[in-house]
Amino acid sequence: MTGRLAALGLAIMLAAPAMAWAADPLGICLDEDRPPLSAHHRGKPDSGFDVLLAQALAEGLGRPLRIQWFESKLDEDSSPQLEANALLSDGRCSLVGGYALTTDSLVKPGLKTARLPDFAGATRDDRRRRVALGVLAPSRPYVYSPMTVVLGPKARGRKISDIGDLAGLRLAIESGSLGDAILMTFDRGRLIDNITHLVPARDDLLGALDRGDYDATLIDLARYDAHRDAHPDTAISASGYYYPIGANRGYVGLGSDPALIEAVNKALTDLAAEGKIAEFGKQAGLTYLPPREPAILGDVWTKIMQR
Repeated sequence: MTGRLAALGLAIMLAAPAMAWAADPLGICLDEDRPPLSAHHRGKPDSGFDVLLAQALAEGLGRPLRIQWFESKLDEDSSPQLEANALLSDGRCSLVGGYALTTDSLVKPGLKTARLPDFAGATRDDRRRRVALGVLAPSRPYVYSPMTVVLGPKARGRKISDIGDLAGLRLAIESGSLGDAILMTFDRGRLIDNITHLVPARDDLLGALDRGDYDATLIDLARYDAHRDAHPDTAISASGYYYPIGANRGYVGLGSDPALIEAVNKALTDLAAEGKIAEFGKQAGLTYLPPREPAILGDVWTKIMQR
């Protein structure tokens, strides 16, 4: 009897860390204003593809979910890599969702510290202090996020099978964006004279396109989905063309917690096999495209320049 009790006690002790880990809330950081991926607005229920996926992921891991909302600035000085790293390194969450998986976004940061982005519950001191950074570790990807050409009302029906088909159209693009680099460098600058640069977060790119001020732009597909959902009567339309260089999105955590990444990968594999991830995209109004190889995109800028 004594031996059996001792064995039972040992089993309980060994299981205790795993049980505590399972009971601990799974903290996932999500951008509060990136529909249809994620949205958190006062007076409205949280919504988006990444919200649905986070709920399913936490359930698959047997843990309660805690979403830490943060605000990512859409400007030339913002760094999604440093924002995600700071949130993780400060313990605000264990995972950041909707992270673009590129080699550039996963390298060891060149800075030792960074400021936190604005997040729900942040204090004045939080906005001032700097956080010692760790090393990021990605999960397997769960969605492909391409750039797409969106057409204004005067260019509706224009067949676009390559960037060169934009010649002669009035183009608008946000300064410093990936789309800006693609359009400005295409065929040694052939489109430059037709490009108008708008200021991120100040100018309304898709609103201007909707009014007919411009004929086309090149943006992330999810942004078009968000505009279409918010403006059902929009005059802009999808061209159906996807720029051939795109990035997968997945979760990112800290390299110091490989067990979590392993568990997340298994849960994502199961959800994908069951068709749940694609279904979440449909529910959220996202044009869902499954991940593509390579899982982690290489040097984006070199690839663009070579084209």
